[in-house]
Amino acid sequence: MAVLRLKFTKNERDKLAQVLWILNWISVLTGILLFSLGLFLKVEINKRGELMAERDIQYVPNMLIAVGLIACAINFLGGKICYDCVDTNKFLRWKLIMLPYIICTFFFTFCVLVGALMCYSMRGELEESLNLGLTEAIRFYKDTDTPGRCFLKRTVDMLQMEFHCCGNNGYKDWFQIQWISNRYLDMSQKEVVDRLRSNVEGKYLMSGVPFSCCNLNSPRPCIQQHVTNNSAHFNYEHQTEALNLWMRGCREALLEYYTHIMQSIGLTVLLTWLFELSVLTGVRYLQTSLENVLRQGDLNSESDGWLLENSFMETARTNLNIIKCLGKGNQIDTANNGDPNINVPSTSKAHYGPDNVPLKEIPEAS
Repeated sequence: MAVLRLKFTKNERDKLAQVLWILNWISVLTGILLFSLGLFLKVEINKRGELMAERDIQYVPNMLIAVGLIACAINFLGGKICYDCVDTNKFLRWKLIMLPYIICTFFFTFCVLVGALMCYSMRGELEESLNLGLTEAIRFYKDTDTPGRCFLKRTVDMLQMEFHCCGNNGYKDWFQIQWISNRYLDMSQKEVVDRLRSNVEGKYLMSGVPFSCCNLNSPRPCIQQHVTNNSAHFNYEHQTEALNLWMRGCREALLEYYTHIMQSIGLTVLLTWLFELSVLTGVRYLQTSLENVLRQGDLNSESDGWLLENSFMETARTNLNIIKCLGKGNQIDTANNGDPNINVPSTSKAHYGPDNVPLKEIPEAS
């Protein structure tokens, strides 16, 4: 029994072909949209690539770019097919192509769905990449004279001011690293020398943060040095008073920023998948109804259209049998010690006469 069988008159088939022609051209525009979204996401990731570890997180934008380009090509071809199908006679030139086209488009729509799901599943890998990348960037913040790292100070400062964040997980991350280069430390001061000697690794650690961590909205002058020393500042209690520093870590801020982008893109791709699936359903109805009207011989008569000629179980069983037959056709009978020619009758020299002529073909002497 056919799945979702519908009847189509000649006028309904023509209107269906015209509507599908328009929808396929709209699908070309959605392909351009997918390509643009993938390109936008790729640019946004590359824009802050210095703050990310070398993780393979480019697969999502790359897939969106590829899917967008394929969508343009597939739907352009689909528009041409549907335009010609308005005339039943022109359908004959596409008759053998439509079923492979529908199968390829079905697998393509599956790839679109995978792309939408990947936008939502990318968060974990992105978070790990940001965590490692920001840790390294903060660690090399002071290396303004080192080639390959001299840009990190400006990059981190711009990040903290733009996203209103401080450190990787929070402002206390700056307490655990030396973010001031030794060239700017006055070694003649005993306090500086004692602080360097007190650290096992010889680092100058202090409870201070860079200027870019200061909250510009705070009415109080920025306290960025001796942040945890209450006696160093008038009327100050760092445990109870809201600090005039950005409290949120930059990893959380960037993750929230990229998550919002990926969720918006994922929703757009999901809607595109539903649209592509509906167009594919219409093309399948058009193909089956036109094939059935050709079988009937009367091009102006009604014809049935369906998604599957048989039920889901029967279709799956038939396809499975086809695959098994193809597998058996490629197998070699390796019985009898694996020699495929074991059952071929052998020819011994006893059956041949002079000049290698079979005995039965040697004429008898008269």
